[in-house]
Amino acid sequence: MDNEALIDSISNFKYEKKIDKINLISILEESIRCVLRKKYDSSKNYDIIFNPDQGDLEIWRNRVVVPDGMIRNPNKEIELAHAKNIEKDFEIGEEVTEKVELQSLGRRSILSLKQNLNAKINEYDNTNIYNKFKHKIGEIINVEVYHILSKHVIVRDDEQNEMVLPKTEQIPKDFFIKGDPIRALVKKVEWKDHKPFVILTRKDDSFLEEIFKLEIPEISDGLITIKKVARIPGEKAKISVESYDDRIDPVGACVGMKGSRIHPIVRELKNENIDVINYTSNLQLYITRSLSPAKVSMMNINEKDKNVNVYVQLEEISKAIGKNGQNIKLASQLTGYKIHIFRDFPYEDDVELSEFSDEINSKILRSFYKAGLSTAKSILNHQKDDLKKITHLEEKVIIEVISILRKEFEGELNKI
Repeated sequence: MDNEALIDSISNFKYEKKIDKINLISILEESIRCVLRKKYDSSKNYDIIFNPDQGDLEIWRNRVVVPDGMIRNPNKEIELAHAKNIEKDFEIGEEVTEKVELQSLGRRSILSLKQNLNAKINEYDNTNIYNKFKHKIGEIINVEVYHILSKHVIVRDDEQNEMVLPKTEQIPKDFFIKGDPIRALVKKVEWKDHKPFVILTRKDDSFLEEIFKLEIPEISDGLITIKKVARIPGEKAKISVESYDDRIDPVGACVGMKGSRIHPIVRELKNENIDVINYTSNLQLYITRSLSPAKVSMMNINEKDKNVNVYVQLEEISKAIGKNGQNIKLASQLTGYKIHIFRDFPYEDDVELSEFSDEINSKILRSFYKAGLSTAKSILNHQKDDLKKITHLEEKVIIEVISILRKEFEGELNKI
């Protein structure tokens, strides 16, 4: 291999691997110096000049002129007689610079140079790929199915980088054939056999969250915030959203007119049923919304143990629990509370608070409404101290309201 052939080879690497000029020069110089060190034990007295744009490569060796017969290191020293053959004016102690052709290094050294250059360029390329996908962790990328195996699917991006979508990270209803375009989220990047190993997922909660960011402009623009995602991949999901702009309905923006925005997401997730919930800091109201479509009659919240007992009418129990317990499971994940469903047994019928407007001041009623308490039973099922905390009403007001409401159910209470 001569200088020209090496430069042609390097040019191919430059375009195939997309290596920038500075790194290309660094890789080539280090590869050549590695060969020189193996052959001469040192490369410090060599100058390597490489211009990839013009295709120039020059190797120069610097040696000190010593008296004839006094050479101790032929790599760093040259006899005076030999120096004068190069230029008659050289004297002892001066430095002689000679151009070195690749062929003069020998066949083994040239072969070693090629191997070293290949290894360093592949190492550079693999490091670049690793760093690229390391920064993409948590992002959705578009890929194409390249090969289907029993435990995973191998996919490629536009730059032909190979990634893996394991069976365990696929939606249960996913079915792929070679050439299928798919969207997946970069879950993690590892080193395997000295190569970057990129693992994708479509099963992670983050995949649903990122899909919403891609499909809902108000989320990508920061007008709507995703507070929490709970998901059973391919079956059911709940996502709570919040808007800091009162003019924007976060749920309506996510669902779209006649479901125009949510339907593409549902199709992407293989008909996963998605409930979009309006987030609120009012815990009782948040839990009530999370159990949709079930209607909650009342609840007891134990904030210390993160437990909540929820009471619903008999016909609402199946809705609250959901198919295979999916609804209650997702509601628990969404709120962070362990939810227990009970039949609403203390009273056969409930009464709306509005029915007591002639006995209870409208401002007091509004305080209960803001706390998510809209019926008599929902209030009676709470302890006095809890009601003070969530309504910010005085104790004597709470006691008076409870007294009024209990009179409505005196007959039923006596039966219990």
